[in-house]
Amino acid sequence: MHLKQLLKVHKPSIPFVFNTNSILNHLNSQNPNKTELLSEFDVLKRLKYEKDINLALEYFKSVSNSNSFKHTTLTYQTIIEKLGEKCDLDGVQYFLQQMKLEGISFSEDLFISVISCYRRAGSADQALKTFYRIQDFGCKPSVKIYNHLLDTLLNENRFHMINPIYSNMKRDGIEPDKYTYNILLKALCKNDRVDAARKVLDEMSKKGCEPDEVSYTTIVSSLCNIGKLNEAKEVVESVVGPFPMVSVYNVLIMGVCRDGDLNEAFRLIEKMVTPNVITFTTIINALSDLGEVELSLAILAKMFKSNFHPDVFTFTSLIKGFCAKRNMKRAYEVYNKMNLEGVSPNVVTYNTLINGFCSIANMQKALSCFLEMERQLCSPNVTTYGTLINGYAKSRDFVGAYETWNKMITQGCNPNVVVYTSMVDVLSRNFMFEEAYELIDNMNCAPNAATFNALIKGLCVSGKIDSAMKLFFRMGNLANLTTYNELLMGCSKVNNFKYAFDLLVKMEEYGFGLNLVTYNTVINMYCCNGMVNEGLKVMAKMMVKGVKPDLITFNKLINGCCKSGNVDLSGQLLESMGRLGLRADLVTYTSLVHGMCATNGVEKGEELVRKMVNDGVYPDKGIWSVLVRCLACKIGYEGTIKCIDTILDY
Repeated sequence: MHLKQLLKVHKPSIPFVFNTNSILNHLNSQNPNKTELLSEFDVLKRLKYEKDINLALEYFKSVSNSNSFKHTTLTYQTIIEKLGEKCDLDGVQYFLQQMKLEGISFSEDLFISVISCYRRAGSADQALKTFYRIQDFGCKPSVKIYNHLLDTLLNENRFHMINPIYSNMKRDGIEPDKYTYNILLKALCKNDRVDAARKVLDEMSKKGCEPDEVSYTTIVSSLCNIGKLNEAKEVVESVVGPFPMVSVYNVLIMGVCRDGDLNEAFRLIEKMVTPNVITFTTIINALSDLGEVELSLAILAKMFKSNFHPDVFTFTSLIKGFCAKRNMKRAYEVYNKMNLEGVSPNVVTYNTLINGFCSIANMQKALSCFLEMERQLCSPNVTTYGTLINGYAKSRDFVGAYETWNKMITQGCNPNVVVYTSMVDVLSRNFMFEEAYELIDNMNCAPNAATFNALIKGLCVSGKIDSAMKLFFRMGNLANLTTYNELLMGCSKVNNFKYAFDLLVKMEEYGFGLNLVTYNTVINMYCCNGMVNEGLKVMAKMMVKGVKPDLITFNKLINGCCKSGNVDLSGQLLESMGRLGLRADLVTYTSLVHGMCATNGVEKGEELVRKMVNDGVYPDKGIWSVLVRCLACKIGYEGTIKCIDTILDY
């Protein structure tokens, strides 16, 4: 299938049309000698309800050019706010200068509107410059103006500027209020200075400005985030006042849930005067994350009993829990219950369901959820499309991934690096390497390690180790441990020891610690080439490095021993497995039976079969075929019939 359409991401051009027809011309044309006077109310009403910014500007200018009305502080404030909504900072600056030229006074509210425009546009520097010129506009700084400026700085994490502005505020003789202190608390907490934030909390009380729910929620949330749960509990217990502070308890409950202490979470709920939907949803979400989704259903029942109505977040948390356990039948039952309760699923709900069905390779049901999402007018986002493409990639369904990609582009949803990586993966799994290279070269964002690793894995699986190594060198510093492991597996597949050793040297050179996957790959390479002793040395080295061998490690070594005829050593390895708490599986016994029959005869092989059955591992046709072939070679037709009778006894 040709991929030119897939590889081209078109950015739609949006034409800008400015309407130059005067809105007031029709008024003057009716009676050119008469000018109809407009009131401030009329002009404000027209400006506020005009959704098209170009028409609003044209109306504003038309009024200015007529003798029907002279603009006021309020009309200027309204047009500035409309420009701010579009983040047109040049327009805002123009009208500020125009006000100054016309001698129109600046109000506190207007200045706050200007700062809010800069905040929305993410231009804290411009907000500061304008603030320092406040006297030029005939306006005096107030606590409200300072608060909006501080909030703008906080929004862009300009922590180093917040303290000087706060000090400037004090020098101006302006007393901070509750909002000022709450901004300072958020700034300190976001800057990991929770201890300093607690001092500000004390200062508030001393100044007669009682901390509110926002103050305590900020402090408690930050303490929970850095793992200081005991201190968070102390703050909650110190809270006094006429209000229950539900949000403070909620963030504490969230913290203890993340810590896995559900008993403490339930104790806190009992202490709360009025738990709310967020409280119950927090517990349900925590239980779902811990795999206790069945218990979370009991919490849901308690919600209904307490006359609390679950919201979209509650139901989505339950769906997430069942999806994590791959119980998609129950997840879909919760989805149906959600609809029956009149709660509309959101994009996160659908994405969770789609991801759940993709995880069990049920792409038909995943696509059904996607179509249902569209029918419910819930717009898919880049995560929706990415999840589907990733599901198709794992199912090796190129057509499904291709169609989803094209639909995403058609809908104007630009792929991110995760979606590109999934598409590279599906192309690589289908051995469409040229198309995968072309897609990487045409990405509208920088590829990451996972993007390259997806292609490297495909190349290695198909034995194209030279191409994989070229791509590895192109990656440069992006290469990570997964990159090296994929390349080592590729080297193992084609028995390229030179590349493998070069990679191991590079790993040590760049400080990459070898993990279990790395060691198992090297051991497998040695064992497949009859170099079992070298494999054993690698296992000894990994144990010295503190990496514990797993079942795969032993299976590789046991298989290597059996193939090389060293059955006694494989028996010793089997005993070592037991000492490490590992149980032999079907793969282990298949290697042992094969090796035992080839070396010590079929009787020993039969003994192993009895042992594996006693260990709760049941032979498959592969093991029986080994025994049958061995007997057929040794004792002929009658012996083979006897062996088959033995098999039937099992």
